[in-house]
Parts: sequence; C-alpha cells; structure tokens
Amino acid sequence: MSGVSSGEEIGAVETIRRGLAHSPELTKGVRWTLVLAVIASLGQVVVPIAVQQTLDRGLGGAGGPDVAFVTRMGLAAFLGLVVTSLASYLMTARLFTASENGLASLRTKAFRHVHDLSIATQSTERRGALVSRVTSDVDQISQFLVFGGLLLVISVGQVLVATVVMAVYSWQLCLVVWLCFAPLFASIRYFQRKLADAYGVVRRQAATMLSAVSEPVVGASVVRAHAVQDRTQARIDTAIDGFKAASTRAQKFTVISFSLGGISAGLANAGVLVVGVLLGITDQMSAGTVLAFAFLVTLFVGPVQMGTQIITDAQNAIASWRRVIGILETPADVVDPGADGVVLPRGPIDVHLEDVSFAYPGGPEVLRGVSLDLAAGTRVAVVGETGSGKSTIAKLLTRLMDPTRGRVLLDGVDVREIAASSLRRGVVLVPQEGFLFDDTLAANVRYGRTDATDADIEAAAAELGMADWLASLPDGLSTRVGQRGDSLSAGERQLVALLRARLADPDLLVLDEATSAVDPQLEVRIGRALERLMSGRTSVTIAHRLTTAEQADEVVVVDRGRVVQRGPHALLVAESGSVYARLHASWVAQHGR
Repeated sequence: MSGVSSGEEIGAVETIRRGLAHSPELTKGVRWTLVLAVIASLGQVVVPIAVQQTLDRGLGGAGGPDVAFVTRMGLAAFLGLVVTSLASYLMTARLFTASENGLASLRTKAFRHVHDLSIATQSTERRGALVSRVTSDVDQISQFLVFGGLLLVISVGQVLVATVVMAVYSWQLCLVVWLCFAPLFASIRYFQRKLADAYGVVRRQAATMLSAVSEPVVGASVVRAHAVQDRTQARIDTAIDGFKAASTRAQKFTVISFSLGGISAGLANAGVLVVGVLLGITDQMSAGTVLAFAFLVTLFVGPVQMGTQIITDAQNAIASWRRVIGILETPADVVDPGADGVVLPRGPIDVHLEDVSFAYPGGPEVLRGVSLDLAAGTRVAVVGETGSGKSTIAKLLTRLMDPTRGRVLLDGVDVREIAASSLRRGVVLVPQEGFLFDDTLAANVRYGRTDATDADIEAAAAELGMADWLASLPDGLSTRVGQRGDSLSAGERQLVALLRARLADPDLLVLDEATSAVDPQLEVRIGRALERLMSGRTSVTIAHRLTTAEQADEVVVVDRGRVVQRGPHALLVAESGSVYARLHASWVAQHGR
C-alpha cells in the first residue's frame, strides 16, 4: 500500500500531456483559437508595413507625395488594427472559457479522487497539504493557462510573424536581431530546469505553510487552553519563512533570465540602428525600411522579454500540475465495483475476518493474521490497550481501507466485491466524535439518509428517546451547529451521530465507543439510545469503557495486533492472569468499581 504520489518524477512535456488528458476541455476548439491567434499576430505587422510603404512610396516616390496612396495606407492600418483587436478579443474569450471549463473539471476530478483513496493513503500526507493540491495548486494552473497561456500564444505568433517580415525586408538585419538574442535562447533550457526544481520546492513549501496555518485555526481552543500561542506562532513563522526562502530563490533565476532578455533587446535595437544606417548609406536600404524595422524589432523584442515571465509562470504551473496529477494517478485503493458489485440482502449481517493483516503506509503491521467469526444479530465488544489494533478492525469492517493481506467477509462476500451503495446502506460507522458540518442540525442528520423529511428525523429522535432534547434546542431541527459542531456539546454531537445512524438504518453498526467522550449528564441518555439503535442488528463496538464489554454478548480481546481471547465477559474475567482480566482489574481500580 503506497501513499499519495508527488508526481515530481515526470518531465514538463509529459506533465502537460497527462494534464491535458485529464482535462480534455482545455483543448476544445483549440484549432479555431490558434487561427484567431494567427490573425491577431498578422495584424500586428500591418502598421510597420503601412509606415514603410507610406514613407517610401506615398511620400518619397519619384512623382512626389501621393495623397491617395497615403490615405489608403492609413485606412489599411486602421482596418488592420480593428481586425487585430477583434481577433484578440475572440481568442481571449475562447481561452478563458476553455481554461475555466478544463480547470473546473480538473478540480472536481481531483476532489472526487481524494475520496476514493483509503483513510490510510490519505494519512500519508497532511490534510492541509492534500487540500492545497485541489485548491492553490489548481489556482496556479488556472493563472498560467488564463493569462500566461494567452500571452504565450500571442507571443509565439508575434515572434514568428515578425521574423518572417524582417527576413523579407532585410535578411541582414533579421540575422543581427537573432544573433543578439542567441545567448538568451541558448540559456532557456538551463533556466527552465532550474526554475522547474525551484518551483517544485515552492509548491511543497506552500502546502506546508497552508497546513501550518490551517491546523491552529481548527485547533484554536487547544492552542489557547494550553497557552502555546508563542510556540504555534513560531511554527507558522518557520513555515512562512520556508515559503519565502523558496520563492526568493526561484525569483532569482527569473530576474537573471529577465535581465538577459533586456540586454539582448538593447543590443538588438543598437545593432539594427547601426547596421541599418550602414546599409542606408550604401543605398541597400531605404529610410522607410529602417523605420519599419524599428517597429518590427519592438514587435519581436516585446514577446521575447515577456517569454521570460511566461517561463516562470509555466514552471510554477507545471510544478502544481505535477502535484495534481500525483493525486489523480494515485491508485484508488478502495474501489467501488459498481454495477458488477454484490448487493447484500437486508437483515443482520454475519462478519468473518479471514487471516487479516494490515499495515499503514511505511509502518509496521498493526494487525497480524486475525481470523474472527461474528454471528449475525450479536453485540460484540472489541477491547484492548491503546495501539492494539482494535480501531483498525472498525475501519476494515466499514471499508474505510482494505487489508494488506486476507479478506473481510460480510454475509460471506468479500467487502471488495460489494457495491459501494449497498455497503454504505448496510454498514454504518459511528465514530468516537462525530464530525458535523457548519449547517443546521437537520442538514447534518440527513447525511444518514439524504431524502429524510423533518418528520422522519423527529420519528427517529422519538424512537431513540431524544424527542425532549430536540424540543429543547432553540430552533429545533433548524438550529445551526457551527463549525465542526462547536455550538453543541460533545454529548450532543454524539446524539446527532446516533440520529444519522438511525436514519441510515444499517444492518451492521460499528461504534467507536460513542459514550467515551461525553459528559456524565448525557451518558445515560446515549446508553439508552444505543440500546434501541443496536436492537435487531449486528453491532461491533470498539470499547474504551469496560462497562460496554460487560453488556455485550461477546468480547473480543486484541493485543499487539492479534486476537488473544474471545467469549462472554463473565468467562473472560474469570481467567486469572489473562489480558482481559488484567484490563478489567485496571479499569475497576481506576473507576472504583
């Protein structure tokens, strides 16, 4: 099992090829866009040609000034500017539309693919860094494609057109311009490699900075409660300084290449002036041609200088594109078999773990050869020391991740062969602390069943003995819960999680000790709700409190990744010196029972 791919091993051309394959919308209508780019570029040379013709033929002709010809040239220049402006507008609109459509698709695919990765794979990268791949990295691509891509198309077109026209007017002056820019063109590959490496570091540092900033915001109460503001600020400052240092180093290469472009431009202008005058003295070039060439050099120099900035933006975007591709091409290790998947029949589910082992990416095995049969309709408590592997069993049963070896069978079917819709309908996990979204209580409860009405929610609450609690809330089902449910107590958040589970109506209920983090006032209420919720279902509870184990039909004891005992509480606690007997004795001593 591998972690999230960085994508940094692929080259620039391959990155663009794969990126376009993932976002085909970017190339939609590209031929017409290129046609418009060519028209826009050709229109740029109308003015230099009109100036040359006006000076050499309209004003300096053998028969004296030709007003009609000068007028025609003026109209031609005006018409050329109108056509160029219209073509540029249409090209820009098409590029904007294609870019935004393609990037919206890319962002959606990346976000969806993150949810196809197992919890184990996601855990190989910090949440803030993972989010940055779908947000800031795509924004960098967007900035380049919308602005840099536009400039790139126009610039390449202008350079080609300017070169052709310069060669027609004077191959000597055209050669002078290209020789002046030869050092810059020769160094582009070198700067491209340096910028690619530098901006790869910049994007990683940006992800680190996002994580460093976002985590203390989410955990603000912990920071304040432990008075670690200075330590937290120092950590954020370090991340910001790292990003600044990486960005500064990358910009140094940009400055060097841009300066080299400026030097080349100066030499080209000076060279054209000197050589043009010499050619004019020997009657090899007219004054109009020299003046037109000055316009053409500007038309050539501007795009080349702009190209240095485009190279910078391109390398930044390619570094971001690699990271997004790394997400998209990380194999989805929890794959929905789709239409070929098995649909489980309704009713209590029997569970079988067949020689199951599991290791988190890059870590040792946390489960080793676990084999376990749990009969349908039984209440099972899984107990063990912290780190014994009991919570991993819960994640495997709910297929938040798959075993590295062995099989998890529900009703005799490997979970990897069960259709995701059937699995999510039949198996529900109630975590130790249910996550709530910043919305109403009703909206959060409907994550259990999206089509549930208010009447359905109220009926579920009454069935679980929560009707009076629901009525006590200021706005009932319309009560806002705040970010991460901060407007509710820990116990109330668990009540919402239980309501979700009841609406989902699962056949296998997996609980990560739903009463372990609540205040005593709500523990009895939650306990009664759990009794009603588990009735008629198979339930597996990751028990942190051994009172839960005492009430279970069967207790499974996990120690160092292996199942070492199983059976009713009364029998296990009577086995003197056993793991469970020691756990129970420690629990009784701690809680005075």
